[in-house]
Order: sequence, then C-alpha cells, then structure tokens
Amino acid sequence: MLRGHWIGVMLLLLLTATGVCVARATGQAGEPIYEPLKAGDWEVSTPKLQSLASESVAELFRKAERLTNLYALLIVKNGFLVAEGYFNGENVSAAHSVASVTKSYVSALTGIALRENALANVDQKMMEFFPEFEGEDVDPRKAAITLRQVLQMRSGYPWEEFSPYLHSLVTSSNWLPFIIEFPLSHDPGTEFGYSNLMAHVLGIILARATGSSLLAFAEEHLFGPTDVAVGYWPTDANGYHYGSGDIYLTARELARFGQLYLDNGVYKNTQVIPSEWVEDSLRAYSTGIYGDRLGSFFREIGYGYLWWSARAGRYRFSFAWGHGGNLVIVIRDLDMVIVTTADHLPGQFGDTAWQKERAVIDLVGEFVASLP
Repeated sequence: MLRGHWIGVMLLLLLTATGVCVARATGQAGEPIYEPLKAGDWEVSTPKLQSLASESVAELFRKAERLTNLYALLIVKNGFLVAEGYFNGENVSAAHSVASVTKSYVSALTGIALRENALANVDQKMMEFFPEFEGEDVDPRKAAITLRQVLQMRSGYPWEEFSPYLHSLVTSSNWLPFIIEFPLSHDPGTEFGYSNLMAHVLGIILARATGSSLLAFAEEHLFGPTDVAVGYWPTDANGYHYGSGDIYLTARELARFGQLYLDNGVYKNTQVIPSEWVEDSLRAYSTGIYGDRLGSFFREIGYGYLWWSARAGRYRFSFAWGHGGNLVIVIRDLDMVIVTTADHLPGQFGDTAWQKERAVIDLVGEFVASLP
C-alpha cells in the first residue's frame, strides 16, 4: 500500500545524498527559488497558473529565509503543490516532531473510530474508559466529562500554559495518575482550557476502544490510505503513543493532511475521514481565545475539535498548530493549504521561545492577510 510513497522517499534521499538541490530556498543573486520538486507524490504547478501572484510568493519566501528556526514552507493551491522551500540545512525528506499538530491527527482518528463503531458517540463519558480509577476519591464532576468536551478543550481541566501543571507533564512519562491528581479549574463544558493531558487521555481512549495501539490504528485507517509513513511517534511509560504531540512527519505529509480536510476527508476517491466529522471538527465551539488575537495578523481565534481557527485579512481559516511554529493552515475560500515546519523548541516555553514561534505565525499571517 505504501510502495509509491517509499519510491518517492528513496528518490528524494538519493537526490539529497548526491548533492542535487531539492526545492532550494535561495537562488543566484539572492532571489528565492521555491519551485517544488517533481517526485511523484504531489502534482506540481506554479503560483501564476493557479491564480496566485508570483511576486507575493517570492516575498514570502524571501522573508522566510531570515528565520533561524524555520525548516520548511509549502503552499498548495487548487490541489497543486505550487511553492516549496527548505531552510537551515533541512530538505524535503526530513521528518520532524510537529508538536501539537498531533492533536489534529488524534481528532481525525476519533472521527474514524466513530465510523468504525469503536466509539458509540462523542457524548460517551471519559471515565468509562478508566475502570482502574473506580472507587478512588475523584471529583464527581469528572464523571460527567464527555469526549465532546475533551475534543473541544472544554473538559474543565486546567489550561496548563497558565497553571503550575505544565511542569508536572513535561517532567513525567506517566500521565495516567494526573487524571485524578489534577484538579478541575472550572465546571466541564463551561470554559475553554487548553489541556495536553486531555489530548493524551483521548489518545489512550482511542487505543483502549479500538483494542490497538494508536499508531497501528492510524496506519490502518489514516496513514496507510493516504500514503504516509510516520517517522516516529513517542510513547509514555505505559506504552501509549502521546495524543498530545510529537509525531514525526515531513512537510509534504502535513500538506497532504491539510488537503484531506480541504477535500472533506477524501483522498484519491476514498472517504478516509467522514465528511460530517471534518465539518464538525472545523466549527468553532469556543471563540475569543488569547484575547481574540495571536501575533500580529491572526484574529478571531476559535477552537473546534482539536483544530484552531482564525482570520487574517479577509480570509478565515482552520489550522493545526504545534509549538515552535509548526502549522497546517486550511483556507477553504482560496482552496489553499499552507504548511510550515519549525524547531519544536523542546522544553522551551518562555518569551524567547514565543518570539521564535510568533515569527513563523506572523510570516504566514502577513501573507494570508495580503491576499486579494
């Protein structure tokens, strides 16, 4: 099933090893070169042929060259890969941790698990899947938390970014006890609170519900059908793949994921993700997040089922977002996907890390806001 993918990967590796430049970022006289490599995994075109101003794209890539933490930048328009560049020593075959972009993949797998009848519905209770905690002294409100609320980041668990609990997560490889130990900061369903713990819990639920590892389920129902080979997906102390982050993928594979959502879950005439799940996932259930502003250009920040949404200029879009500036942006009105991969800045969460991440977000936001 993955034969075509591996042929493409081997070609890319051969070209890289022999010194052939793959989608160079910069050409002679400082002019950016963003012509995609023809490797068989994407149909390629040019910005001009797909009604996208070449001058705007060139300026985007010119600015991208200045970012020391950026690895890749891709634009897909009308189903064609029209622009592609790699930076800071990276190349087209490199897979990197895409941090919390992983959450949007877990969202897709939840929709697939519902279709496969591994889950009954999104109103199932989270604690049904953790019988080992029965009889323990648990906040009774936790028994009412639904999968829908977990997907929406409205479970009531604390927003770790603004609480002392982030340190507990990043310094532990066993998050299961935190289901009991972390107190709720508000009643389930009442407020948005971004929780890495809850995203990982959802991944554990999928593994238990399907009787498979999260990776094996994904390979059968998502990665295999879309010709994707995961580079690496770390696991916790209990052997569960992290639903919260750190799956390793190439920029082109991320672009395929964005295109899958743009095409309502269809890949090569196969309905990989249920179309109604795509629609439900990209709807905003919470709004006004981060004060309705992210960086200099993202406005009207919302959240769906483990997918973000925003507006830049005249265009509203959905996006998967990972720490450091890993982005998969889906702009339905433009039939466009924009992907960035960047250093995921492991263990770095302060102002310096945010400035690096914001530079990538603003790079893309300024470009989208400039589009007519």
